[in-house]
Amino acid sequence: MIKVIFIPFLVFYVASALGAQYPFFKDTKTSIKNPFEMRDPFKRKVFKRHAKKVSKSKVLKDGSYSNLPEIGKTPLNKIRIVGILLGNERRAMAKIDGGKGGLKDIYIIKEGMKIGVDDAEVKAILPGGIVVVEKITNVYDQNEYIETIIPVSAE
Repeated sequence: MIKVIFIPFLVFYVASALGAQYPFFKDTKTSIKNPFEMRDPFKRKVFKRHAKKVSKSKVLKDGSYSNLPEIGKTPLNKIRIVGILLGNERRAMAKIDGGKGGLKDIYIIKEGMKIGVDDAEVKAILPGGIVVVEKITNVYDQNEYIETIIPVSAE
């Protein structure tokens, strides 16, 4: 019976003590219109991403779009190999001397890719450079294959 009387008395005493101790809780109104629309402070902020428009200047090659720059019809003597990536799929990184991008654009070369004016094919990518084979027609109207090695060069 004493517990039944003591508990409401204790609750009343604690509530009145808090009200007396913190007077700024009495008769104050908040400027928050709808508190349920506020962000939860314990959840991280979610940023919305805007959909990027695909420009028509992107190259459609083998059924997929790519925004990587291509060497295209650049003469082989203007191509400088600046890096080699070895692994299952070998890649070479190249720059063009005096090209439209200067030396700032890096092009990715893969094995089997056609580069140069005569559509030379990249046959192998080795740690020391790349091997390029181009098909030409000689004076006797016969096909000849010229193998060119473009070594890795320092910038």
